[in-house]
Amino acid sequence: ENGMAIFCGTIQLGGDRSDLECTIIEPPEPLNLYMYRCSSNFELEPLKEMLEEKNVYGLLVLDRREAYWGFLRGNRIEPIGGVTSTVPGKQRKGGQSSVRFQRLREIAINEFYTKIGERASDIFLAEKDFFERFRGVLIGGPSPTKEEFEAGQYLHHEIQKRIIGLFDVAYTNESGLPELVDAAKDALKGMDVVKEKEIMNRFLKELVKDNGLSAYGEESIRKNLDLGAVDILLLSSRLRKSRVTITCQSCGHSEERTISIEPGKTVDDILATTCRKCSAPMIVDSEVDIVEELTTLADQTSTRVEIISDDFEEGVILYTAFGGIAAILRYRTGF
Repeated sequence: ENGMAIFCGTIQLGGDRSDLECTIIEPPEPLNLYMYRCSSNFELEPLKEMLEEKNVYGLLVLDRREAYWGFLRGNRIEPIGGVTSTVPGKQRKGGQSSVRFQRLREIAINEFYTKIGERASDIFLAEKDFFERFRGVLIGGPSPTKEEFEAGQYLHHEIQKRIIGLFDVAYTNESGLPELVDAAKDALKGMDVVKEKEIMNRFLKELVKDNGLSAYGEESIRKNLDLGAVDILLLSSRLRKSRVTITCQSCGHSEERTISIEPGKTVDDILATTCRKCSAPMIVDSEVDIVEELTTLADQTSTRVEIISDDFEEGVILYTAFGGIAAILRYRTGF
């Protein structure tokens, strides 16, 4: 339906031996070009472009002491950088009149706002395909700083007219970016990062209830999927596991196992075992990525599947505390 990308290459096995391997990929979006390349490198750019986030938001947090900016790409917060100010505090030095001190302070504040606006505008406008992908900018900070900054129109006019809203945040350094996204969740309703946080918070609330509708761990989730009891299946984007079937070459004994796959490794590299019945070598009959396998099981009972990233605290908790596999149930089963 979307076309296909075929990658073929020769793999050196050692000595004079080699093997030709081919991988066929169906792109996530329709391909609109035909390309044939014979090179030492694979041409991946058209596929990489499909994986780029289509919607990008600018993030800016500031007060009169410092400012920091970044991007929100899908569910990933990308910090970029910041600046600090030389704006004097509210206490004037001896020998200065209060009027003169206040005027100098206002000049310093204006210069700092101008610097923030120019730096942030340059970074946001440099975003690839700005007019197609840049959806707006979120501004966070204390009052009245953020209101002064917006009213002063210090941002480039193309950025200024894309201000989505102003939000109260306590931090105006890099730590303020996730706080800003959280504060703006109503304005960002429907974005991946907000949806994922809401789902994970729902799971965690069910978890602490005495009769909560939650389950976690591969064994528990498999049993609940078999019973059709899973409403939402939560899978971590960091899961790197395969479900394999291994068979004894001698007696035919077969069993299923779940194994972790390290980067650059294959099942054959990791799994070297003998039959528990006759001690003969066992071979891998089949292998499937665990995310693909559990998703297929979920589809059979109309279970919704959510892939949860680890770009926010709750997503990290799913992977580190619950093994990357959890669920919100339709009803309790005891598993």
